[in-house]
Amino acid sequence: MVLLSGGQDSATCLALATSSYGKVYSISFDYGQRHGIELECSEKLAEIAGVIEHFVIPISSLKALGDSALIGFSEDINSEHKRNKNLPASFVPGRNLIFLSLASAKAYQLEIHHLMIGTCQTDFSGYPDCRDVSMKAVQVAAFLCLDYPIYIHTPLMWKTKAETILLMKDLGKLDWYRYTHTCYEGERPPCRKCPACKLRAKGFEKAKMKDPLYD
Repeated sequence: MVLLSGGQDSATCLALATSSYGKVYSISFDYGQRHGIELECSEKLAEIAGVIEHFVIPISSLKALGDSALIGFSEDINSEHKRNKNLPASFVPGRNLIFLSLASAKAYQLEIHHLMIGTCQTDFSGYPDCRDVSMKAVQVAAFLCLDYPIYIHTPLMWKTKAETILLMKDLGKLDWYRYTHTCYEGERPPCRKCPACKLRAKGFEKAKMKDPLYD
């Protein structure tokens, strides 16, 4: 089961999963994100990949808690996080912890043992819940809490954005990026100014390739 945000990294994980496993499911989360268009992209990518089933799980609790510029439009997405100045304002406290807990529960129901998520520690936004140690800790917790083996795969953990792009090219799925969404502002076409847009642009620049999103 692939945790599919509709972004560049999760699309790459979906391509990897469909190339490696005979049966693939995908799961997305509607948590009130300001870039809600990514849910439409997730559904499109799932359709293109031919997954067995794509699930969209609503999470109202993250929006109720607030504390992130990524939820709603009242805060500047380019500022510092108001609780921790070492983190960007786009950090959503507990997001991956909650996502992986719910994905593990769904995997348990479907008798799935493998989850894949596009977290990355090489080129990332400084989110602590994207670190390798965090993923390993959640994997242990899921096993203990469910008494059921759940393996969390993070194939992009040590790859730069440029390396991820080249991997997608090697998989023959570079055109999938046309259906992804990265912009934190939720704009289509992308704003090209937010941290996510800049990171994506930098990756394609280093890979010396044109982003299919702009074809």
